[in-house]
Amino acid sequence: MQIKKTICPYDCPTSCGLIVETDGKKIINVKGDKNHPATQGVICRKMRSYEESIHSNDRILTPLKRTGKKGQGEFKEITWEEALTEITNKWKEIIDKDGPSAILPVYYSGVMSVIHRNCGDALFNKMGACSLIKTLCSSAKVAGYNSVMGNTGALDPRELKDSDYYIVWGSNMKATRIQALPDIINARKLGKKVVLIETYSKPMQGYCDQVILIKPGTDGALALSMMNVMVKENLQDEQFLLEKAEGYEEFKETLKQYTPEWAEGVTGIPKDIIINLAREYASAKSPAIILGSGNSRYTNGGMTVRLITILSIFTGAIKYPGGGICGTSPTSSSYIDTDIVARPDFRENNARMVNLNQVSSALVDEKNPIKSVFVYASNPVGSISNQNKMIRGLMRDDLFTVVHERFMTDTAKYADIILPATFSVEQDDVYTSYGYCTVATAKKIIQPPSQCKSNWETFSLLAKYMGYKDDYFYKTEREIFDELIQKSLEKVDDLDKTQKDILRSGGAVSTPFENRLDIKNKSGKIKIINDEMEERIPRYIENIGQEYPLNLVAVPSCETLNSIFLEKDKVIKQRGKIKVKINSKNALERNIQDGDEIICFNNLGEVGFIAEVTDTVAINTVIAEGVYNMDFAINGKLVNALHDDRLSDIGEATTLNSNTVEIKKSEKLVYQ
Repeated sequence: MQIKKTICPYDCPTSCGLIVETDGKKIINVKGDKNHPATQGVICRKMRSYEESIHSNDRILTPLKRTGKKGQGEFKEITWEEALTEITNKWKEIIDKDGPSAILPVYYSGVMSVIHRNCGDALFNKMGACSLIKTLCSSAKVAGYNSVMGNTGALDPRELKDSDYYIVWGSNMKATRIQALPDIINARKLGKKVVLIETYSKPMQGYCDQVILIKPGTDGALALSMMNVMVKENLQDEQFLLEKAEGYEEFKETLKQYTPEWAEGVTGIPKDIIINLAREYASAKSPAIILGSGNSRYTNGGMTVRLITILSIFTGAIKYPGGGICGTSPTSSSYIDTDIVARPDFRENNARMVNLNQVSSALVDEKNPIKSVFVYASNPVGSISNQNKMIRGLMRDDLFTVVHERFMTDTAKYADIILPATFSVEQDDVYTSYGYCTVATAKKIIQPPSQCKSNWETFSLLAKYMGYKDDYFYKTEREIFDELIQKSLEKVDDLDKTQKDILRSGGAVSTPFENRLDIKNKSGKIKIINDEMEERIPRYIENIGQEYPLNLVAVPSCETLNSIFLEKDKVIKQRGKIKVKINSKNALERNIQDGDEIICFNNLGEVGFIAEVTDTVAINTVIAEGVYNMDFAINGKLVNALHDDRLSDIGEATTLNSNTVEIKKSEKLVYQ
């Protein structure tokens, strides 16, 4: 039996370190790596049974070709040679007739590593295909933060031990930041206060001293009102703001209109609670705001984060250890050169840009039709907005769809060709965490099943069948791994020889924490007012939803991650049918009881749910927790059928939480 180190490949801020027990052919056991610099042995329960997914009987092991209607999931086995020939012949035909911009790659967070997430870009750049704008998750959050702080890194969660007051703002840390939970628990033992601001409090309320439920999409109003109180009572660090920020005095004048009384009407939070929260926050020396991503997924999401970021520096908290904001990238440094893998230099045309959030619209665009889509590391039928439009596009007879996948996902059922994919332990890769100051590498531990191929191998084969002769496409996975590490580390000065050797051989290292007083803007100052922005002065902007009375908010689940882990029968059975959580007042108004089957609807569609009635949800809000697959849908639709594909104010991000709905009791109960 052998013990090996590896890294979790999935989409959370940590890139956790794993210890794997293997007999050389199979993975026997997975646990946390106690020597990993960030996770220190703590991993989520999803990954503690990673081996069950790797060796699942439901895994796709051979290339498949569709035999039935699209969406029915009927396929026959074919060889790799047959699959590659059919795919590339079809692509050559499309390029000759419609041009390369009629071919669209679709991928996102199925793997969050450097090589296997980005190597497809090289092929599609060489081809001249569409270029995907990958802003599905939190790009509005990044844009809002960067508009104030530039490229300055935020708090690394390991710095939270030095904070003296905590606002957990829209962050289900149990699901997304489990390694930082011990800091919150220990802080409370030391008498430090933890406040939760949320639309749905149940997962985190047991870890917090105070719970404040807020109307969805109004977080910016709360931040402005808190700063109004601080200015009125002279609680801000005015000297710091005058010295280190641009536009403070002009912005200060605008705060007069954002009174606690005004904010109460907007947010639903009583004015006395707002006043007290502002006073408590300002009285702390090094308060920390632990910011989730959900409050950026609105039409006003970028502005919301911009305002919360200004609040985080308003008392001068970043002057002290543990003070500031945690929830965006903690480093301004780049240690790995992704271009070595993505090869933007291969592109010779001006790419047609398609935003990932609007793939459904692209697939039904009759003026500029997409003729082929290649899906990998993604399940768009279950995760991208406007599911009905997405399915309508995938059902097109003239759309040639290829899916590189490990399981028969909802998207794979619409494929013309399915190619069998690998797991992280079956390939070499490099990992850069977006939530911690760490960099890691992981080498192949076991061989994949004979016909399962990694992204790198798949795209290299497709390039050869397309007739591309570039040396890049003829390198092995280990050769590109070695080249990426060697060329990247040559440019890095703040890692020592021991750390570089760890990365070459496989392992994780910690990189330096950020000096947050070294502001990474051109002027070297915080931009409270940013003249480069269309909205130069930060202000409250209302969220735009449909004309329905209830806000629909999607929140993460501790059992799943996006649509990953839905292959596990135990997880699926524990969750049961698809549910939404409803405030008891709203349920009573509609004669809905806990366990009733309901219909949730808006102008985009209708989705069946089982009602869960609870007072842990804000008034006039319904909560959809996690992603399901359509096998467990009540009426064959998932929550993204209710999501419009409009984009955020800045950052071109999803606005899935902007949507509004109505609910009604279903006439037919199909689930007890």
